[in-house]
Amino acid sequence: MNILNTSTLAALEEMLQNSARSAPPDYLPLYFAGGSNPNQIMGHLNPEFIPYLQESLLKDPISCIALGHEALHIAAARPIELSASLTALAERMRLGGFIPGWRNEEFAWLDQNGHEYFRLERSAFRTFGFRSMASHINGYTKAGNLWLGRRSENKATDPGRLDNLASGGIAADETPWVNARRELWEEAGVPAHIAAQIAPVGRIHMRRPIPGKGFHDEQLYIYDLELTENFIPTNYDGEVSGFIEISITEAAARILADEFTSDAAFVTADFILRNHKNP
Repeated sequence: MNILNTSTLAALEEMLQNSARSAPPDYLPLYFAGGSNPNQIMGHLNPEFIPYLQESLLKDPISCIALGHEALHIAAARPIELSASLTALAERMRLGGFIPGWRNEEFAWLDQNGHEYFRLERSAFRTFGFRSMASHINGYTKAGNLWLGRRSENKATDPGRLDNLASGGIAADETPWVNARRELWEEAGVPAHIAAQIAPVGRIHMRRPIPGKGFHDEQLYIYDLELTENFIPTNYDGEVSGFIEISITEAAARILADEFTSDAAFVTADFILRNHKNP
């Protein structure tokens, strides 16, 4: 029975209420002069990165980038020009050892109206605190159990931790819907005709500092997918070491025991709160 006690439910609700945390006060804000909201804060920079960046930009300035004592300013420019300047900045930070796990994949930064203003290597988004997007899919059975994947030990982030049935960063030129169906096949072997049955159920804004690295700011697009009792997930991209099928009561216990990635913990907690039975 998927019945949770009131203290567990309260803990999950409190966790979700704190999904979007503010940047620490010593993090340097990144102001963007373009877009629909001029001089908006579009990112945050770990103070540990600033001395290297100051020295680097003093020796070799980059177009559209100006580093002051209290903020880093990004000038308004056409998306192609802004992308080139930020890519040069990211390459500089990569050489300094501040962007590990370079992926050679691009994310797009969108403003509140959905307009794209630049594209950049996905691993650089966390370094600069830029807002990215990801899709997460809860795979569940009619009996109410959840299928969870365990991340490969070779993953650069959160190796070995529990994750949703499938999840992944939304690349430039992808929509959340397209990304969700692609990830379902690559990570869990869900065929297209089943993946097409995903149901959008909401979005969670995730913000948190990553000690020694950067600031994680991501919009999580959430989908639910009912799986038949005889379906067994199979990974094809090497990013998942295996899968487990568990009740939502066990999933709640594992969340509170800190066995999940941070993103998957929020998404799974949201599923549990939408589907639990009152004690």
